[in-house]
Order: sequence, then C-alpha cells, then structure tokens
Amino acid sequence: MATHIFTEQQKFRQLWLWILVLFSGMMPVAIFGVGLYIQLFKGQPFGNNPMSDNGLITAFALTLLLVFALFALFAFSTLKVRIDKYAIKVRFVPFIIKERTTKWTEVASWEVVKYNAIREYGGWGLRANRKGKAYNVSGNMGLRLQLRNGKELLIGTSQSEALKAFLTQLNPLG
Repeated sequence: MATHIFTEQQKFRQLWLWILVLFSGMMPVAIFGVGLYIQLFKGQPFGNNPMSDNGLITAFALTLLLVFALFALFAFSTLKVRIDKYAIKVRFVPFIIKERTTKWTEVASWEVVKYNAIREYGGWGLRANRKGKAYNVSGNMGLRLQLRNGKELLIGTSQSEALKAFLTQLNPLG
C-alpha cells in the first residue's frame, strides 16, 4: 500500500460566497461611514432621529469589528479530514476544535458520491438533518458513510478520485 493515511484540508472558496459576505459586510460599514462624515465633518445630523456623535462613533466601530470578525470566520474556517485503517477523523475549525472520530467498526458502508449541498443538507458548513450529519465547505463531492446505527455521515471532499482510490486500496470494511 502506497500510503496508510489520507488527509485533506478545505476552506470556503466559493466566489459567490465571498461576494455575498463582502457586500453584506460593507453595506452597514458604508452607511455608518456616510453618517459619520455627514454628522461629524459636515455638522449636519444624520437621519430623522440622529444618534449622538459618540453613539455614532461607537456604532461604526462595533459594526467594523463585527464585519472583520465575519470575514475572519470565513477566512479561517477549515475542514480537516484524516482517514486511516482505524477511523475517520474530522475537525471543522473554529466550530469543532476537538476531532470527531468515527471508527470503521461503526460504518456499515461507504461511497464517494456527488450530492447537492443545498437540496440535501440546506447548504454548506456543519449541517444536520433527520438522516444524519454533513461536514462540507464547497463543491458537490463527498464521502457518504452509512453508519450501523442507521445514521448517515457525509464529509465533503475536493479530492474525490484520490479518496476513492485510497479507500478502495485500504478496504476498511474488509
């Protein structure tokens, strides 16, 4: 066997998602920025019921901090997968810090599949439905595990062919 361990790290890389995050984050920053300019530099009250200058500065700073935190959350979110002959281990930083382990003895079957993240799981990220759980950050390919307890676990992958070849060679269910 060439290798005994399969590892993969994925990040949110969808262009549409970054455009959405950028637009939704920059709109409130722009509105408060215009408000600051109008109220502090032009000396005119901003809006029908204007805040105090300190209130506007505080609201702008908090909005900027929140937008920065949102960007950081998406930028640093990483799905980490490690598979060996004993188990499948998943971490989804920063949401799941401690590895979640599924032993091969808990698995009834596996397959590398094409799936629809929105239709089947309601989108990307850490998802749960009545069938089971999904960990995915992009794409439409994943490792679907049918567990012996009747639940399902889907782990997204951007290396579907390599993963399938690894698992076929590993033959974890013997």
